[in-house]
Amino acid sequence: QVQLVESGGGLVQAGGSLRLSCAASGRSNSYAMGWFRQSPGQERDFVAAINWRVSQIRYADSVKDRFTISRDNAMGTMYLEMNGLKPEDTAVYYCAAGPWPLGKIGSRQYFWGKGTPVTVSS
Repeated sequence: QVQLVESGGGLVQAGGSLRLSCAASGRSNSYAMGWFRQSPGQERDFVAAINWRVSQIRYADSVKDRFTISRDNAMGTMYLEMNGLKPEDTAVYYCAAGPWPLGKIGSRQYFWGKGTPVTVSS
């Protein structure tokens, strides 16, 4: 029903920046969208989410004031601008679509991309 494709990951040094993109197709306008991240052997954690219908945005405490989530005017692509990257930000970043608010609760019903890896060296 919803297809999500992430891009923009890579290897950066601590303090650097990356911009992730998520291209959405299908019935994506029926859902809020957001970003999660997961390291090997770890849980998939919430990063940021956006609900364009009511202009709501929320972030995990660990990325507040460093990451910015946005969508383009057509709402076909979602972005995550990551600044001041830290080694602990290293993870595979996943795009998600689902009911607001996005989080661990209800995550099994979300649509997911395949992820884009981000590695931050110290």
